[in-house]
Amino acid sequence: MPTAPPLAFPGDARPHAIAALRQYIASDLDLEIGELKATLFLDWIAAELGPTIYNQAIVDARAFFDARLADLSAVCYRDEFPSMVKRKR
Repeated sequence: MPTAPPLAFPGDARPHAIAALRQYIASDLDLEIGELKATLFLDWIAAELGPTIYNQAIVDARAFFDARLADLSAVCYRDEFPSMVKRKR
């Protein structure tokens, strides 16, 4: 299996994530950091924690689809020759 690329941020999500990180650090930790430090920290978070978050998302998605698949035959199954089934009863 090929190595997956590092976590990528779609569209303009990256600058918003950097701004949110800077705001969090300023408001909750009473520290001011520049954009470069916030970018480097975001890259570290994505590289170190991203795979764990991604893996959990896959586990959650699989559980969701497995639950739906288990119920698929009950939801989609139709009696064959329904007029014959009614006569037997």
